[in-house]
Amino acid sequence: MTEPTTTKRPRRMAREAKSEVPSAPSAAKPQSKGALVEDLLQQSGGAAIEDLCLATGWLPHTCRAFLTGLRKKGRPLERSKREDGVTIYRIAATQAAA
Repeated sequence: MTEPTTTKRPRRMAREAKSEVPSAPSAAKPQSKGALVEDLLQQSGGAAIEDLCLATGWLPHTCRAFLTGLRKKGRPLERSKREDGVTIYRIAATQAAA
């Protein structure tokens, strides 16, 4: 008669074990869409809603809502119209109090 083997199988890990050596940090952290919009608004020519939509992939009402949020946070926004009737938004330059 042969005796049954009673050797245990090694436990399987649910996840791969993490290596002890940390991975190298990425070259640059991806920029958030909000920061991208603020960069566009700080340009000397400002940005139109269409420019903001193309840069972020947002719909126009989302871009306008973000601009409203900037105003509520205290960022001074200027709104003007170009010769062709397109509304341009820009962050107003804050002047230091003398």
